[in-house]
Formats: sequence, structure tokens, C-alpha cells
Amino acid sequence: MVKMRALTEYIQHDQDISSLQQWRNDIEQHLDQNFEEYGYSIRDIVLARSNAIDDALTFLWQMTQLSEETTISLFAVGGYGRREMLPYSDVDIMILSTSELTTEQEEKVSKFIALLWDINIKPGVSVRTLQSCIEQAKSDLTIATSLIEARLIIGNETLAKWPRRTVNDVWTDRDFFDAKMLEQKQRHAQHHNTESNLEPDIKNAPGGIRDMNQIGWIAKRHFRVNRIYDLVHLGFISEFELEMLEQAETFYWEIRHHLHKLTKRDENRLLFDYQREIAAKFGYTNQEDQHRNYPIEQFMKRYYRMAQQVFTLNEILLDYFNQVAIQPKDQDTEKNIVILNDRFKLIDGKIAVQHHKIFAEQPSAILEIFYLIGIHPEITGIRARTLRLLVLAAKSIDQNFRDNPEHRHLFINIIRSSTRLYETLSHMRRYGILGKYLPAFGQIMGLMQYDLFHIYTVDQHTLLLLRNLERFQEPEFAKSFSVVSSVYQRLRRKEIIMIAALFHDIAKGRGGDHSELGAQDAYDFCEAHGISKPDTELIVWLIQNHLLMSLTAQKKDISDPDVIKAFADKLGDIDYLNYLYTLTVADINATNPKLWNTWRASLMRQLYTQTREVIRHGLDRPVDYQMLIEDTKFTASEKLVHEFSLVEVEQVWQALGDDYFIKESADEIVWHTKAILEHGDNPTPLILLRAQRQAAQDAVQVFIYTQDKPNLFATTVAVLDRMNLDVQNARIITANTDFSLDTYIVLDRFGTLLNDPERQATVKNALIEALSHLDQYPNLMQRRIPRQLRHFNIENKVSIRFDASLQKNIVEISTLDHPGLLAKIGGLFMMQGLDIHSAKIVTLGEKAEDIFFVTKKDDIPLSEEESNLLTQQLKAALDEASNQVTIQHR
Repeated sequence: MVKMRALTEYIQHDQDISSLQQWRNDIEQHLDQNFEEYGYSIRDIVLARSNAIDDALTFLWQMTQLSEETTISLFAVGGYGRREMLPYSDVDIMILSTSELTTEQEEKVSKFIALLWDINIKPGVSVRTLQSCIEQAKSDLTIATSLIEARLIIGNETLAKWPRRTVNDVWTDRDFFDAKMLEQKQRHAQHHNTESNLEPDIKNAPGGIRDMNQIGWIAKRHFRVNRIYDLVHLGFISEFELEMLEQAETFYWEIRHHLHKLTKRDENRLLFDYQREIAAKFGYTNQEDQHRNYPIEQFMKRYYRMAQQVFTLNEILLDYFNQVAIQPKDQDTEKNIVILNDRFKLIDGKIAVQHHKIFAEQPSAILEIFYLIGIHPEITGIRARTLRLLVLAAKSIDQNFRDNPEHRHLFINIIRSSTRLYETLSHMRRYGILGKYLPAFGQIMGLMQYDLFHIYTVDQHTLLLLRNLERFQEPEFAKSFSVVSSVYQRLRRKEIIMIAALFHDIAKGRGGDHSELGAQDAYDFCEAHGISKPDTELIVWLIQNHLLMSLTAQKKDISDPDVIKAFADKLGDIDYLNYLYTLTVADINATNPKLWNTWRASLMRQLYTQTREVIRHGLDRPVDYQMLIEDTKFTASEKLVHEFSLVEVEQVWQALGDDYFIKESADEIVWHTKAILEHGDNPTPLILLRAQRQAAQDAVQVFIYTQDKPNLFATTVAVLDRMNLDVQNARIITANTDFSLDTYIVLDRFGTLLNDPERQATVKNALIEALSHLDQYPNLMQRRIPRQLRHFNIENKVSIRFDASLQKNIVEISTLDHPGLLAKIGGLFMMQGLDIHSAKIVTLGEKAEDIFFVTKKDDIPLSEEESNLLTQQLKAALDEASNQVTIQHR
């Protein structure tokens, strides 16, 4: 127990506030030293701080002569009432009076509160009479909850138990339980119903401190106990469960202590700003063979696993309370019982064991219960008593259990037969079964990746992928994913893609290529579980290539027939294409919902449909470029001849190369040609906007026709950035007449561009003004780096290679994404005298991975020597930009 100097040793006379302030400062320093240097338990530190505050408040209460008022009492409420005081925790107090305060009493109370502020205690104060306390407890759940843990500090002893009795009188067990459960449900929803957020609120998020408090509030309200430990003797909670809760509480208190000290306030969010320092406080530091963010990822893995345990205990204990304390009072009739087999039965829709030794006597029942849940949609959950037995039984799963043929048969049947696999496997994970049966899955539980791209832990992402696959067959989601839903429903064997999904990221965190390592794990699993050789080969191939389609769509020019042909050759047949397309779309949506938009959807759909056509016509069939050009021209001319003569059309087309007619659709060519002919000899830049036809609502095409100048690209992207438009793709075509036909695909940050004429006019005028003065270097918009981006140290990478088929240099740049980046890169190319012919812009969380197709003037490629020099120059420029970002952060 922490020993502290008594307050009386500091106080020289009754009004000695400065001595009280010094005492508080010394106490905090003493507590810090005991915790940081002498290794005292955080539980001792928290209790000692609470006791010290009790002493300070008692002294001030007596000093202001409130102790002479026998009708007034001082209570600690909230966390202070539970004696949970961290360095900057709120000091919540209630001044309870048997009747309305007199003028003299009000003056004393005001002086007492003012003195609290004088000694740097920032109190949350409520002043209530007995009657107002009753009325407020009836109408306000928060007040009722605080009264349950109200603790008398000083005053009338007869009022000590009055607050809790008040709650018991005005709230029934059922009403209080239902209200608190609804409150918890709403709180969880504010945190996306997951404990796996990148920057979790350790107090309020699922699995956090509030979930532990919830158990205490409900149990204390019903059983009239003061401590959670007392519930062990009442049989409500086991010693094992109590130990798990206390371990979690200790861990959370230590985190909160460090957060408070770092931020000098009552901070409960584990923001990126603090994760590295907090991880170091817990001893997670870099070793030579580890990447920079390894300590953070290991610390957060510990947090996520702890939060999952708390979330599970919260579910089990509150469900148990509902069944043993609430429901018996409500039910006048016998329970609805349905016998499933010798081992299980349904009680009011929830599955339960026939007797408490089922899992010990028949270990296969551990998996059988989930098989039954999967094939019986009417089962709404697991009875609390059964769930507690199941969680304990899960600890017995070992290699012998995994090797048992009956158990393997049950597990594979769960995957094959379940009508709700996501829900089933989620429960298996939460209750400790999935990670024990598949040890490799156990290794990724709670594993996070310290970036803004992967917003879920690896295990949560995997399960969400399974959920997405299941949703493809639901009418509601089939509307949003029409093509992929149709493809999914035609897959010959659903378990193939489910197994591939389960194993696709299972090897993350081990080092090496997770696709190859995961494929080997899947191969071993398939062999052990009797999967046929052809199905095993497909599963292994899907895991090895699960990133192939997204990388091709986002980083290559899929309007190029050669790209489509090469992609089709890697797949070989439509069956593989269907599985990969479905897996890819589900994977992207399970990684980060913000990544999926109609632009990315159109890329995937375009790649899928074009590849399917190539495979259907035969992989050995070469691309007939001349026929492709002629077909495209013919289709486009048929739509133009109603307004223009073929001579006029040909005059425009003669200035464009064959590449234009290979990569642009007939629809795009009609749009471009018509606009150019209508614009005539007007020297003003032509600017057109329309919805991107293939991508629909959130992607906008910006078409620009203007005189070609060296800084055209840099100026354009600078203006688009200033107009809050994010460039996704760019194609720059320079005609023989020294005019440039540029098409940009942009995403609108506000989503109003196409339906707001005034904003459209603003964007067009800004582009016309800037492109009319291309001799001036564009002004880049200066914006602060977003908070989250400042914590990532992305290595700047530049690679340049020559593509013989395109006769262009491909420049790939990977760097930290920040405002104005694309315009800066465009300016760098301009200063090197390079022409940008097209660009693929990919932003993955905090990282920008952009690809540019460039040449020197007159379409001359860079030599190897020039490429090496340009690589060094671009890398140096990006490093300088990164240094500026770091300086700005500081």
C-alpha cells in the first residue's frame, strides 16, 4: 500500500490553502515516483489518489464549517465514487441536503466549491435535495447510475445508503436493466460496434472500461453489493471471470495513467499521437530485425485482445443476469423448450446443453453447437450458462482435438452448411474456439497494421470479408453490387471462396510473403479436411493471387488490350476469374469502407468484363489492333454524322494517334470530337464536366482542350486540388496541332459538383483562368497536414522503367500523401522537361502510390542514364518535401 504524508503535516493553520496546494503537488509527485520508479501497482496508486482527494475535500468541508450542518452530506459519485482516480480524472461530487439550502448554507457551499478550484481540483458538482434527487433519478438514467455508486465522504451517516435505496425505489430491475442495455447499445454504435478501431476510446468503446462498469452497475443495483468481488460469493461471477476483469481494469488504468500524463488532461483516446510513446511505457521497443511500427502493433494487439475478452465477459455476465434475475420475474408460463438431440436443446430460441458435463464428456460438442447454430436460423443465441461452460471448454482444444476426424468433419461442415457463416465464425472467435482450432488464426487475433489503409485488425477484416460475401446474395446489397452479386451466386462451390477468404491474410505478421505462407496453411488445411485436389488448387491460387486484380485495376492502364490479355493469361479460365473478382470486391470493402467508391467499382467491373471477353474468345487469339481501331471509329462516326460531316470529323481525328482510338471508348471519342468541333477556333480553353459514365455518381470526368504548354498538368491538378477535387486518373493526348486533349477522372470531396451549377461555373472559370496563363507557375494551396498523417514515416520510393510496347517510361512514386502532392510532382516533371501522357493516382490510407507514363519532348523516351538521374532528382525532391512536412508537424 502506498504511504503518503498526512495532510496535517502540511497545514499550519485552518485557512492555509497554499499548504494544501503544495501537499497535492507533492502527493502527485510521490504517486508518480511510486508507480514509475518503485513499481507499485496502478491499483494502489489509483486508490491512494482517491484517498488523498477524500482528505482534501474533508479538510475544506470542515474549513468552510459545512461539517456543522447536520442536514448536508458530501458524496463522491462517478469514477470518484468507485475510487478510480487517475491524474486528471473528473472529481464528481454530490452535495445532498435533506431540504432546500438556506442562504447561509448556500454561501458555505459556494465557498467550498471555490476553494476546490483554488487548489486545482476541477469538480463536477451537483447540489440536490432528497426530493429533487428522487425526481431526477426517475427521469435521468445517468443520474440514477451515479447514485448507485455514491459514496459518503463526510456528513450525516444516516444518508450513506440513501442514494442507492432511491434508485431501487424508482427503478424496477427490468426497467433499469433494459435502459442500461439500450444505453450500451447506443454507445457501442457510436464506436461502430467494434473494439478494433484504429484509435480506440478505451473508456467508451466496446470492450472498454464502460463495459466493465456496466456489469458493476447492473449487479450492484440488484444484489446491493459495494464491490464486484462480493458477486463471487453470490455465484454471479466466477473467480476466473473476476481475475480476467481485474487484469483488464489494471491494464486500462495503466494506459489511462500514461495518457493523462502525456496530454495533461482527462484523455481516454488512444490516438496515433500517443500510441508509440504508450507502447514504449509498456516495454514494447524496437529490435534490430523488426520494422519501425512493430512495437505499436504488438501493444495494440494486446489492447484489442483484452478488449475482446471484456466485450465477451460483458455479454456473458449480463445475459446470465437477464436469465437468472430478470426473466424469472417476467414469465408466468413455462419456458418454450425444444429438444435438438441428446446433447442440445432450445430454450426460448437459445441453444443450451442438456447437462453441464456435455463438453467434458463429448468434446465434439464444442464444434457441434456452432454447426447447429449455422443450420438452424431460428436459433437466436447461446444460453448464458452454456456459454460460460463453452468458454471454459475452449481452453481444452489442443492438437489431439484438431487431429480428430470427427472434429475436422464438423468444422468443414460449419463452413459448408452454415447459412450465416460470418455470425457463426464471429462467435467462435469471440468465445475462444476459432483461434484454438486454427492456431494460425489465433496469431492474427488483435493484430493491427499501423496505417490508415487497414482500419480493422486482421481477424476482424477477415470476418468482415466473409460477411461481404454472404451479403452478395441478399437483395438489399445485390442492388449496390449488381455485377459481383450475380457472379457470386453463380459460383459452383461457395466453400471454396469461404476457405480462401478465411486464409487469405492468416499469415500476416509472421514476416515473409503472407500470400505464399497463407497458401501453404490453406493447402495443409484442405488436405487435412478432405478437400478435393482441384478445389485445393483453386483455393491456394486465390490466396497467392488475392491482390492481383486490385493491383492490376488500380496501377495499370486497363484500357490497354495488352494489359487485359496479360491479366487473362494469368487466370486461364472464367471460373478462376469469377472467384477472384468476387473475393477482390469483398476484400476491398472489408479493408476500409471509404476505399470503395463507384470509380473503383467501375475499374473492377471493367477489368472483369474485358477479361471475360478475352477468355471467351480464346487466350490464343491475338489482339487485332487495326480492327479494334476501325470498329471504334465506325461506332463513333455513326453518332457524329447527324451533326457534322465526315470531313470535319476526320480533320479532328487525323491529329490523333492510333493509341487514342485503342484506349478511348467510342462514347468518349464522340464527346471529345463534338466538343472540339463546336468550340471551333475559340482560343479560350474548353472545359467540360460530366458524370463518369462507367463509374456513376461520385466520379466526374473533366475534359480539357487547350494549347499544349509545359506546365499544363501541374497547373490543372493544382486547380483541381484547390477546388476540392481528388484526381484518380488522367489521360493527356497531344494532337499534331499542338493542342492537348486531357481527361481527368476526379472524386468530389463534397459530392455537389454535378448538381450545383454555381459550383460547376466556379470550377470551370478557375481552370480557364489558370490555363489561360500557363506562363505562370501554379499557386499551390497551402493546407495543414491532417493530424493522423503526421505520425507516419513513409519511405519515399521512386522507380523508373521503360515499357517497350508503349515506348514510354513508367515512373512509380510512393510517398506520404499530403495536400498538393500531385501538383508538386507535376511541377517536378515540368522542370525536367517531361511530358505526362497518363497517370494513375492511388491513395491507400496515408500512402500515395502514383504511376506516370512520361516521355521527353516529341515522344522520345528517357535513356537509362537519364532515368537514373531523374530517379535521384525526384527522390531528393520528395525527401525535401517530407522534411517540410516533419518541420510543419513540429
